[in-house]
Amino acid sequence: MTKERIYRWGYSRRFNAYANYFKEVFGERVQKVSIDAGFTCPNRDGTAGWGGCTFCNNDAFNPSYCTAEKSVRQQLEEGIKFHKTRYRRSSKYLAYFQAYSNTYASLDKLIEKYDEALNFPNVIGLVIGTRPDCIDKEKLDYFRKLAEKVYLIIEYGIESCYNKTLKRINRGHTFEQSVYAVKETAKRGIRTGAHLIFGLPGETRKEMLDEAGIISRLPLDNVKFHQLQIIKRTAMEREYKRAPGNFDLFSWEEYLEFLIKFLERLNPEFVVERFTGEAPPRFLAGPRWGLKRTDQILNLIEERLDEKDTWQGKRYN
Repeated sequence: MTKERIYRWGYSRRFNAYANYFKEVFGERVQKVSIDAGFTCPNRDGTAGWGGCTFCNNDAFNPSYCTAEKSVRQQLEEGIKFHKTRYRRSSKYLAYFQAYSNTYASLDKLIEKYDEALNFPNVIGLVIGTRPDCIDKEKLDYFRKLAEKVYLIIEYGIESCYNKTLKRINRGHTFEQSVYAVKETAKRGIRTGAHLIFGLPGETRKEMLDEAGIISRLPLDNVKFHQLQIIKRTAMEREYKRAPGNFDLFSWEEYLEFLIKFLERLNPEFVVERFTGEAPPRFLAGPRWGLKRTDQILNLIEERLDEKDTWQGKRYN
């Protein structure tokens, strides 16, 4: 693998950066606006379990305007107003169905929510976050037709490639279900994304690193990563307080070195959307990395890649 392979979209960067991908696809800045459409998850309502994922508290990442009590339209209005104060260059938007599992309803109900978003001025597409066990062929065939008209990506919460971990965190689905959902989505020509968490209890650093090779064989377009954060008012917080020795949480320096090794092994065609999570400090019950913001972390990652003269996919085979 050569450096030239990874320097895509006409930019000299050492990983396949989301910002560059967006400029190539849209030709301008496009902002995602988060939406809570009022869905739940099958491991919350008894279909696949109760209580939800042990790490999950959606309040920790939902923006203040984003609540299920408001309509999709109202959330878009408030979200666009919120983002205009920070990103004044944005004039087009993607409706990001983020909270819980956004394909977990009848197709008619889903279409109602999606159409409400797509009929909002300057919304040009959808980002749909969901679980691999909340998809079926009927929904995928609908998404295939929709993807011919607007920008669409379905992001699956894989979280881990190991069934022992998925069981421990009460995920309620298997990695085999993730593989099936990703392949069925991609073969219909729908943009497909995946999310992984590093530092889940019971996993070794080697197992986490090996996930680079495992997911690299999947037909993915985009990937998101973040470090495990212990969030207040979760089952994992209670587990952490009972037995902190069962957790191998990353320090910032450890995570930086881990990311470099992971990137080297990652399929260079994958667009990397995110490297870290950033919950508000008031939600954190475990170790903190100080006041590092996402943009600062991104700069540090790029500096370390330069120092080591390495890049995404250098060791990919």
